Amino acid sequence: MTITPEGGRVLGCLVEKQLTTPQQYPLTRNALSLACSQATNREPVMTLDDEAVQRALGELKELHLVRFVLPSHGRSVTRYRHVLDEVYGLDVPRVALLAILLLRGPQTPGELRARAGRMAEFDSVSTVQGELEVLATTPTAGPEGRPLATTVGGGVGLGGWDWWTGVNDRRGVGHRPPAISASGHRSSRHAD
Repeated sequence: MTITPEGGRVLGCLVEKQLTTPQQYPLTRNALSLACSQATNREPVMTLDDEAVQRALGELKELHLVRFVLPSHGRSVTRYRHVLDEVYGLDVPRVALLAILLLRGPQTPGELRARAGRMAEFDSVSTVQGELEVLATTPTAGPEGRPLATTVGGGVGLGGWDWWTGVNDRRGVGHRPPAISASGHRSSRHAD
């Protein structure tokens, strides 16, 4: 199973919003379009219109990763929720790590720990590493059966190897955002 970059962005946004703003979840298509197009915590920044979001939702529904929540109890629009946790039997920390990888591309365990704070807490970089190793032994659905997470190259700071998600297609693997140090300062270690 491989999803497009747009599908990865939609899936990552659904997870992020479920964990950071549960009172607004499941999301409407309008809220999802805004989340997908926001400029912060995204690499690369994308602008997805309603049509692109709808196509991505259709793709994710075909892969059984998203459910459509029909209007009820006074609500007038369809809402959308991910089922990544149900499909793969994942707990919140592992789903949060996948969301960050989907939204920001390859990351070291140290970067993942620094960026996961709003979604899940990790006691140490080695805890993140352990969770990634579990994801690396969990195959995706479909004939490819790639792992949910995999290493893509050696890093030199904040936890070593870069990790990527096997759920998304590989078009973005060569691009790395600037690293963030434990204090939150950007480094040019992976600048283009």
